[in-house]
Amino acid sequence: MEVYYTFSFLAAVAVFLGFLNQYVLRAQATIAITAGALALSLLVIGLGKLGIVELRAWADQLLPLLNLEDLLLKGMLGFLLFAGSLHIDLLALRNQRLEIGLLAVVGTLISTFAVGALLYWFLQLVGMPVALVYCLLFGALISPTDPIAVLAIIKSLKAPEQVSIQVEGESLFNDGFGIVVFAVIYALAFEGGEPSLPAVAELFAVEALGGVVLGLLIGGLFHWLICATNEHSLELLLTLVIPTAGFSLANILGVSGALAMVVSGIIIGNFTRERGFSRVSQHELDNFWTITEDFLNGLLFLLVGLFLITIDLQSFDYLLMVAGIFIVLLARALAVTIPFTILKRFRRYHPYTERILIWGGLRGGLALALAMSIPAGHAYIQGQDLRHLWVVMTYGVVLFSIVVQGSTIAPLIVRSRSIAEPERSAEPAH
Repeated sequence: MEVYYTFSFLAAVAVFLGFLNQYVLRAQATIAITAGALALSLLVIGLGKLGIVELRAWADQLLPLLNLEDLLLKGMLGFLLFAGSLHIDLLALRNQRLEIGLLAVVGTLISTFAVGALLYWFLQLVGMPVALVYCLLFGALISPTDPIAVLAIIKSLKAPEQVSIQVEGESLFNDGFGIVVFAVIYALAFEGGEPSLPAVAELFAVEALGGVVLGLLIGGLFHWLICATNEHSLELLLTLVIPTAGFSLANILGVSGALAMVVSGIIIGNFTRERGFSRVSQHELDNFWTITEDFLNGLLFLLVGLFLITIDLQSFDYLLMVAGIFIVLLARALAVTIPFTILKRFRRYHPYTERILIWGGLRGGLALALAMSIPAGHAYIQGQDLRHLWVVMTYGVVLFSIVVQGSTIAPLIVRSRSIAEPERSAEPAH
């Protein structure tokens, strides 16, 4: 019951911070909860160092009970991706499929290798040589933009439709693709996998294609089941089975649960919503999944902020954090500008598209969970555990992403709304 009590009290804190936000900061809820949790973490650490109240040992025992890695990667991720994809307009997604595909696949690969190469060069420069495969591993875990962080902010700010669908679509699909890339490099780094093209292709096929196929099957099955009943409560319960049993099945089968949830969510949100739900049921569906998404988002970003308590920061760690922020931002700029340099030859885009995509490429709990999945004690760099270094650097990037980028992207989006979108944005320019 201790895990349940911990979960319950932390959820209450997240809701309370959200309540205070409407009277104090009045910021986007995700940013406010993360900032509040970060301030709470600093207070706990400060009180401990001053000898007033020693809460560090208590927090060190309490927070790991929830196990952020398993909680997100094997549980909450399914709910949040399914909820996010329910609101994706399939027609708009089709119109932007080339852009989203390039950003989610090519952009993620560009970012992964750019981060890996820049990090490898930086560590060599400061006298901490690291094998390139470990640098690429960090590139893989930090490159996908986190849909949980991105969607929460983009939705509330009402970005231009063309830009919004690109940001939302990329964040949902590059999440699944990024996890697959991470799994491939992880296998090469820690499991002695063969770095051969057939081996990599097979792993990609099983993870990515398997996830898409499973998502189609789950979406098709539950579309039929929901259309076969008129009971409002049963319809909602059937949607709840998808990110619970469906996501668990994907994990058991060894395919991408993230992609399976995105595909099934798009099916339910675009086809089942119109054919299987009445107008009243559609309203209930939206309310149910909006509340679920807000609740889990609040809890997740509270945990991100409180995670600082569990990190024993050394002087070199701060340099790593700053270096990681600059490296990731530079790689993100390359991952966006390279595909759009090609695309702009054939299509017209909103003038703020690239700027919003670059600065709005937020990282969140997903990157932190992937970093925590790196085994401790496997590799050391001048006496420091590789896992610790990568977790520290990831945490610095995530905090900067949510607090700084998340809080400063609003003026950019507001300015973008004053400029008309290009007509027939998905058509070739004449």
